[in-house]
Amino acid sequence: MRKSITYVLMLILLNGPALWSQSAPSSTTTNDTSDLRQELEQLKKTVAALEAKLATQEKQAVPPAQTEQSTTDGIVQVKQLDERVAKAERKSALDRINWSGDFRFQTHTYTSEIPNHYDGMKLQNLLVKTMFYMQTNMGKPPANVTDIENNVAARYGDYQYFTSKLTFADLKGAMAQFPPAMQQQLMGMLMPSTYTPGYSDNNKIMYTNRLRLNMDSQISDNVTVTARLSMYKVFGDSTGVQMFAGQPTQLAIDGTTTRVPNSDIVRVERAYFTWNNIGGSPLYVSIGRRPSTEGPPMNYRNDEMRAGTPSGGLIDYQFDGITVGYHIGEKVALRACYGLGYESGFGNGNALKLPADRLKDVHFFGGNFDLYSTDKTLIQSTIARAWDVTDGFNGEMVLPNNPVTGDVIGAPLIMRYSPSVNLGAINLYGVNLTKRMGVFDMYSSFNWSSTRPNGETSPFGGLLSDPFDTPENHEGHMILLGARFNVPQNDGRTKFGFEFNQGSKYWFNFAQAEDDILAPKTSTRGEVYETYLTHRINDRFIFKASYQHYNDTWSGSGWHVGAPKRLDSVPVLGFPTFNAANMFTLGLTARF
Repeated sequence: MRKSITYVLMLILLNGPALWSQSAPSSTTTNDTSDLRQELEQLKKTVAALEAKLATQEKQAVPPAQTEQSTTDGIVQVKQLDERVAKAERKSALDRINWSGDFRFQTHTYTSEIPNHYDGMKLQNLLVKTMFYMQTNMGKPPANVTDIENNVAARYGDYQYFTSKLTFADLKGAMAQFPPAMQQQLMGMLMPSTYTPGYSDNNKIMYTNRLRLNMDSQISDNVTVTARLSMYKVFGDSTGVQMFAGQPTQLAIDGTTTRVPNSDIVRVERAYFTWNNIGGSPLYVSIGRRPSTEGPPMNYRNDEMRAGTPSGGLIDYQFDGITVGYHIGEKVALRACYGLGYESGFGNGNALKLPADRLKDVHFFGGNFDLYSTDKTLIQSTIARAWDVTDGFNGEMVLPNNPVTGDVIGAPLIMRYSPSVNLGAINLYGVNLTKRMGVFDMYSSFNWSSTRPNGETSPFGGLLSDPFDTPENHEGHMILLGARFNVPQNDGRTKFGFEFNQGSKYWFNFAQAEDDILAPKTSTRGEVYETYLTHRINDRFIFKASYQHYNDTWSGSGWHVGAPKRLDSVPVLGFPTFNAANMFTLGLTARF
């Protein structure tokens, strides 16, 4: 019996400090826990007295039935009280985390038109086969495409060995040996066989589900932790990897894991702590996976508050980084931001490479300035620069063709893509202006981009240049204009909106995580028109209908590699690109 009592006491004493070390978030919980602890102390004394009395009875050989009953009652009370303390502490812990979220269902219908073009992958494959022909025919050039194909068929084993050793540097060097006149003659022979007439790519109906869980915790007077977990998927698909067909959203990369339909896996979209009012000043520091999506003015069309820090017209992309900010009064906030887009030293087999063959990390640095921010007005400026940008970022995809040889890949294999070269720097600048005017919300975004290549290219191209070209500096711009009408005036339960954006030939932004199924509209090198209606069935249940029309003038929207080409000129396209598309969407969102 004494061993049982001692065991209970040991549990209480061992658990006690852990319980007492937790601080409750409210005075009520604190008082309740304090009362329970006082009762525990009193019970400890009672149990100790019972132990002493039991020891005396054992020495006197007196039947301890009544004492045992009293001791058992005391142990039961201790257990019950311990359970009450555990519940109180658990409630205290849960109260420290605030939960919210939303679930969205949408149905989509889209049509798109692929223009007449020359298949760039077929053309590259014929160039490789031409190299093989000349190598196996003592430098003699082929007379026609039939000669090229027959030569490969007759020496297919040798061709496989040849392509297994072929690198992009070999291909680039061989092309450089052809004089311009001979290159033009060769292309004139090869291109007709790669011609592809225009066709449609339509989807009559597609459904998507999206679940987002928001959590935040005030862990002290000036330190908070914020996070969002997300799941986003298409009905009937949880593979998480798409067949690559030319769109920047078809690669499963770090910046788009929760913003492009992926799978039924719940992933971390953002998670960071913020240390406010450092040393009693307006200075703050925030570190973690940044709130870098759904920035202004892209929140208006979803009837949501601003959810991201940078301008949505420049950056709508998940990344990890650090922000140092300073508040000047209640209306001005100045922020310096740092991020890492590609970590070359982890997971990329650097130990297998010589130091000269290893890539540099991709670093982002910028400033985000809320120059004037109130409930009705926002004037915001964003600047950013990315150094040593690579020809893509680590990710997974299913490639239909070998990017070096152009040969068709026979099976749909999931591949881990890693970049192959640093290409140079990208600069972004933008200004947002938003204003509430009676029942109207007026908003605009003016943006500029520039590329500063280092002369390198890859099988996918250089900065806004093709694989065999010499990259040059380029500038681009994009404007977005929008208006939203709120009815009734004092409620705004129903909102009608219209947006227009236009991007130039060399425009580029980091918006691969933008909330658009077909393609990120703010990345478009051309025009996009969007009209939408949102209606709050109740405060937390929202209906939305929208229509988007894309009119792409130039190829490569959303890509920093490859030279833009006019889509009405029968261009050479590495992968198909639509020149016109329409998207209809209906959806319901439940917020909790």
